[in-house]
Amino acid sequence: MSKTIPIEKNKEYILDITGMGYEGEGVGKINDFTVFINGALLKEKVKIKIIKINKNFAIGKLLEVVESSKDRVEPICNTYKRCGGCQLQHYSYNAQLKFKTNRVKDCIERIGKLHVVEEGKEKEDNGIVIHNTIGMNNPYRYRNKVQLPVGKKESDIVIGFYAPRSHEIIHMDTCNIQDETADRIVKLVKTWIKKYNIETYNEEMHSGIIRHIMIRKAFKTKETMVVIVTKTKDIPHADALIKSITENIIDIKSIIQNVNDKKTNVILGPHCETLWGNDTISDYIGDFKFNISPLSFFQVNPIQTEVLYNKALEYASLTGNETVFDAYCGTGTISLFLSQNAKKVYGVEIVPEAIENAIENAKQNKVSNVDFIVGQSEKVIPELIEKGIKADVVVVDPPRKGCEKVLLDAIAKMQPKRIVYVSCDPGTLARDLGILNDLNYKTVEVQPVDMFPQTAHVECVALIEKK
Repeated sequence: MSKTIPIEKNKEYILDITGMGYEGEGVGKINDFTVFINGALLKEKVKIKIIKINKNFAIGKLLEVVESSKDRVEPICNTYKRCGGCQLQHYSYNAQLKFKTNRVKDCIERIGKLHVVEEGKEKEDNGIVIHNTIGMNNPYRYRNKVQLPVGKKESDIVIGFYAPRSHEIIHMDTCNIQDETADRIVKLVKTWIKKYNIETYNEEMHSGIIRHIMIRKAFKTKETMVVIVTKTKDIPHADALIKSITENIIDIKSIIQNVNDKKTNVILGPHCETLWGNDTISDYIGDFKFNISPLSFFQVNPIQTEVLYNKALEYASLTGNETVFDAYCGTGTISLFLSQNAKKVYGVEIVPEAIENAIENAKQNKVSNVDFIVGQSEKVIPELIEKGIKADVVVVDPPRKGCEKVLLDAIAKMQPKRIVYVSCDPGTLARDLGILNDLNYKTVEVQPVDMFPQTAHVECVALIEKK
């Protein structure tokens, strides 16, 4: 017998918000039927309109805040409600940090089926401590990279971000989570496009020239890179654009064209040509210097990356005598941090270009006790073990989908003293901590770090020890 749904589409309701969803939505109930409402906050009373009904829940559109939360603030961005970049700008920053801590706790208890305790009671109750999320002193202007689609709306040029779940470009003059340099460059490019009537990309027709603008700003060296993503190899009046950028942007070091002629949602194509300046810019995480190309991965919040990596190094508790495996090592950033206190580090990554960058990064920083290997961590690490190479400590920093079960099995079979798990998704982290618990490894503590203020995302570092 099918369950009767007690609400109607397009009908208005007033309800209390009793929880928060993982994407920062307010959650309430109408006749015990769950409703998610973007823009609503915990402990508010709101008026909504039901816009979508599924079998087990509904989506409501916020019409009016009847009783406001003490944590509600006015967003500082004038495109916030239409742009898909931030989800939590209407939430005070302290409340954002509490939301992220609670999200991690909920995932570990509900998905990982593990026992969470208050700090100080971990030994007494044999539970996991979830520390308060480490936030930023200034939770704005923290991103060192921005990728902006370029298009046309009626007769005007639009450069900005896509609206949620669409490819409508929301034009922006300033973005408060990007570096201010990006705002100035966007204005220069827009002026150039209008002055010379440069054709912007039309996604439906797969026509036009200018597709995206990517801007990278190194926070410690201040070096700036501009990447113009085009459908065609030729850029009309490119000299005028170069002149405009170099005359107006003090720290410009690199202007690059990236050609992407495919009909695809992927932003960057495989081919880059340096139009002016250097092929790369450089920046530091801690004492380590990294060269950054248009296609290379580099954490977008370098301030909190240092916090995250130092916590991973602390949890690894290295004395200088340990062999360490760094699974999913990317361009080797964590491997280099670990190398400071380790005897030997083996970094494993499936992307060949990332390993090339990792080897270059190690050479540049004169690090000789790290070996980088191309391949799937779940295959390479068991092969290393078969060769008699075993790790005292294992660090994993997997993609959003988490670790493969075969990798966790191989790690547990090797019996390292501890595992340090760096995660960008609390749900898959919780699942993997549950698996490791069954493999005789206990999670001691988890430290959430706010890498992306104003959004619902949260990163974590977990310390796991052999039982």
